[in-house]
Parts: sequence; structure tokens; C-alpha cells
Amino acid sequence: MEKERLFSEFPPVESGDWKNKIIEDLKGADYDKKMVWKTNEGFSVNPFYRKEDLPQRCVNEVPGEFPFTRGNSDGNNWYIRQEVQVTEPAEANAMAKEMIGYGVTSLGFKVKGKLVTPYYIPTLLDGIDVEKVEVNFSVCVRKAAEFAALFAAYCKEKGVDTTKVRGSIEYDPIDKEITKGRKADGYIDTIKQLIEATATLPHMRCIAVNSKSLNNAGAYITQELGYALAWGNEYLNGAVEAGIPVDVAAKKIKFNMGISGNFFMEIAKFRAARMLWAKIVEQYKPECKCACKMVVHAETSKFNMTLFDPYVNMLRTQTEAMSAALAGVESITVTPYDAVYETPTAFARRIAKNQQLILKHESHLDKVADPAGGSYYIESITDSIAAEAWKLFLATEHEGGFHKAVENGSIQAIMEETGNERRTALAKRKEILLGTNQYPNFGETSEGRKPVGKCANCGCMTPEGNALEAKRLGEEFEALRLSTEESGRRPKAFMLTIGNLAMRQARAQFSCNFLATAGYEVIDNLGFKSIEEGVNAAMEAKADIVVLCSSDDEYAEYAIPAFQAIGDRTIFIVAGAPACMPELQQAGIENFIHVRVNVLETLKALNNKLGI
Repeated sequence: MEKERLFSEFPPVESGDWKNKIIEDLKGADYDKKMVWKTNEGFSVNPFYRKEDLPQRCVNEVPGEFPFTRGNSDGNNWYIRQEVQVTEPAEANAMAKEMIGYGVTSLGFKVKGKLVTPYYIPTLLDGIDVEKVEVNFSVCVRKAAEFAALFAAYCKEKGVDTTKVRGSIEYDPIDKEITKGRKADGYIDTIKQLIEATATLPHMRCIAVNSKSLNNAGAYITQELGYALAWGNEYLNGAVEAGIPVDVAAKKIKFNMGISGNFFMEIAKFRAARMLWAKIVEQYKPECKCACKMVVHAETSKFNMTLFDPYVNMLRTQTEAMSAALAGVESITVTPYDAVYETPTAFARRIAKNQQLILKHESHLDKVADPAGGSYYIESITDSIAAEAWKLFLATEHEGGFHKAVENGSIQAIMEETGNERRTALAKRKEILLGTNQYPNFGETSEGRKPVGKCANCGCMTPEGNALEAKRLGEEFEALRLSTEESGRRPKAFMLTIGNLAMRQARAQFSCNFLATAGYEVIDNLGFKSIEEGVNAAMEAKADIVVLCSSDDEYAEYAIPAFQAIGDRTIFIVAGAPACMPELQQAGIENFIHVRVNVLETLKALNNKLGI
């Protein structure tokens, strides 16, 4: 019996026909300006993708096979990782065992250099089965080789099956040069010592590429990937030139990457990363293609986390973790929602762990290998991201390699410039951070929360040289709001709504969102019959700011009388940029808020006028 073909009665539609229909519906508006997304990653995204857009490589790619675009295996069972800050080993051990009991399958110990002693590891790992739980150690770079030898000795003494031990000792001196300014000299000798010390631990990686540091500084996706590739190649090339076989050296490198809030782009980033790294390692002619696998640990970004409305951080980290899970990384850390203002509480850590359990046991994302495979959109942007990242990789290599670029400060300067670009975009609302520069919680206060300070893992790493200072995206808005709160007064912004109903409501809502981001109390109104009535109500409410909300046409009638009636009793603002603005400015009106102004600078100026 012949199978029925669904929709066979409908004729096929060409891509050109779809585009022509969109152009028709745009009614004369420019297609490229309205529908084509010019990304910060250096390429454009079309409004739709179809089968003909699918890259040719997709025909033969299979999960678990070179170049590993679709994953390193035919499964997707990632490790659920949480970080443990070690101050006292017995205390850290208790916390780690509690995490394991709640479902954590990977531990990330942050170890201070002074704690690296023969007695330390047995206490830290007491009762923890390293054959079943992945263990990762971030250790002072000067103590890494010593720690690796001690850990290998511990495994031998305990009779551990070393082929089952998985994890990493995160030796990354270039990251310390980026973030702390300390020169990364002589690191190849240490790499050789690390590889020798972990020779009996085939799945224990000891060279780290911590591109998450760039992510937390605001790097665009193609920047993080392009530099991560150059960073990894710096270590791989140095190790091979020092006589270490490429099959050994490549299998000792682990990439610790960040995850930004760009959901589909992040899925594509990790897929492109595996593909490009495989092709880089292939050029060293390894004996086994398995050496070309890129092992990635993904960590949700701190760059877009916020001090105010902190529970929104859970939503951010959930979509970020989902991106990494769908992309097939080896392990994921979900940063607890409160990490930017305190040492994460037990509740916050539990929620962070549960976020991954939901992805596994409720969403079942671990049951499907590369669910994004074959998606016209994701496959297309995978290639676009790969192309742009490859250009950056080649440019970095052409200039002498990643370490040279770090030594002369160019990487740090580029990252600082990118971070500033993104903060400027936030200030102008070209980039949105929910609860910070858009839709703030009107009644929220900080409740004593302050941004946490930055600290090193050990006392020997004092910042110097060209250290990159990683600032979060919303820090300046938070500082503004905290300054308002700490002033001991909460300015009142009164909406004088009058005239056209639709326009006055829309502009009142816009103005309330605008001014509440500074922590002001906003007072909305249903509308006034006259300017006199509105002004009287504002004065009765003891308003510090009065915002006139009406239509552009009506501002010519209402603005100047309202401004004159208020006089110097409060700050007067017009919501919008009407055609009559020059006349209003000539009459003495100085303050206008609309979609084209710099929100942050405008609010800073208002705080200054208010004496805050």
C-alpha cells in the first residue's frame, strides 16, 4: 500500500516566494533593515532558513565521529558540577558529600596554594569515590605540579582503578596573566611535569583553557571561541615542540567556557568549537582521531547576573544551562543566583543543582544526542560562528600567537573595549537586562546586598601588569540605584498624564520603567482634565519630578503652561521627542526622555540635580 504523503496537495513554495511575501507585507519598509539581524558576532542572520540553507557537511556528520560537531559520543550524559571553595579541607569535604547526596556528579574544588600538603588530599576526599564522581581542582599555578603528583599518589595508595578517574587539574598560567597580570613564564616545563605526574590517570586532564574569563568580561561569542582556539593551540603547540606526543598532549587539554544568554548562538558555539578544534588537532597528525575531541566544561556567565531582582538570575542561568546541554558539553556548572552579592547559600546551591536535574530528569535532554542536528537555523549559524571565530584564530596566530597577544595587553584591551561597548548598549537600551535597565521591580530595595569583591585563589597572585578587570553588564545601573537608596531619600516621580488616552498611557508606562531603574518611587495616574489639576496633584504628592505624558501634537499646547506652572518647585520632564522640542527648549524646558537617550547618563544627571 502506497504511503500517503502529508500536504501533497499543496504546491512547493520557493524561498524567493517567501521573501517576496515578506517584502509585500512590509509595505515599502527596507527588508534588510527590518528583517535581517546584524549580530555583534560579525555576521547577519536571516528571518527564515530552509532546507537549501543546510550546510553540505551535515550530510555525513554523525554524533561521536570526526570532526565531532554533533558531539564526542552517541549519547549526551553530562556531569552536573558544583564548585567548592576550600578553606578548611574537612569542611569542604562535608559540603562536597552533601552535594553528592543531592545529585551532583562532578566537584570543582578551588584550592589555595598553602593547603597543598600530603595530608590535605586524604582529608578533602575522605568518603568520596573518585571512580564515580568527577573531581576537578583549581590550584595555584605554582603548586599545580606538586598537587598532581600528590593526587596520583593518593589514587595509587587507595587502590583506585585509575582508568575510571575523571576530572581535571586546571593549570592555566595564561589565564592568570589575563586576570591577575602575573607573567606566564616557563609554563611548558610545568606542563611536562603535570603530564608525567598524571600519566597513570588517562582521563585526568591537567591543562586548562579558561575562556570563561573572557565570557565573564563580556566577550562576544565569536571572540570567546576564536581566542579559546588560539589559547588551546598555544599550549598544544608548546607541548608538542617540547617533545610530548600530540596524542598525549591533546588529551590533557580541557576547555572551561562560559555560556552567555544568547540561547541559539550558544548551542551553535559549542558545536562549532568541537568542529574547529578537531581540525586544529588534525593538523598535528595524531595517531588516533580520538585525540581531536574537544572536552568542554561549560559555566553559566556572571556577566549578565544582577544584584537587584536576583531571582531573575535563575531564569538566565536556566536557559544558559539548556544551551550547553543541548550542545552536548561534558559538564555544566550553574552559577548560584546569589553569587554576585554573597557566598552562595545552601538554598542557592540546591536550586542551581536542581536546575540541571530538571534538564535531565524532567526534560530528558540527556536522552538524545545532538537534538539540534539538522536544524536549518542552528546548523547555519554554527557555520557562521565557525567562520568568524576562525578568522580571529588566524589573525591571532598571524600576530604571533595568543600568549604574545596577552603579553602585549591587546587581548585585555579588546575585551575591555567589548565590555564597554556592551555597557554603552545597555545604557541606551540597545541591550536589555531584565529588572535592571528595563521593567525594574518598582518596590524593591537592596536589603543590604552589595556586590562581592574579587579575590584570588591564593595569596601569591597579587594583580600587576595588564590585568583584565571583569565588570558585570549591569554594575553601573546597580551603583546608581544603590546611591539613590543610600541617600536616605526616595525621590518621587509623578506622571502628569493628559490628552490622548493611548499616548499618555504608553508614555507614562515608559517613563515609570525609565525612572524606576534609578530606584525612584513612580506615581502613575489615570489622567487629568487640565494642566492646573495635574500640577496641583503633583504638588500635593510632594513630587520631586513631574513627567508630562501626552501626545506629540498636544505637547505644543500643554508643555510650556505645565512648565511655567511648576516653576522651580520640582524637576520637569517631557516624555518623548516631539517636533516642537526646539520651541520647548527655547522656553526653558531642558529634560526629555525617549527611546534615543542614554538612560544611564540621564539618570545620573537627574540624581545630580536631586543632590544624590
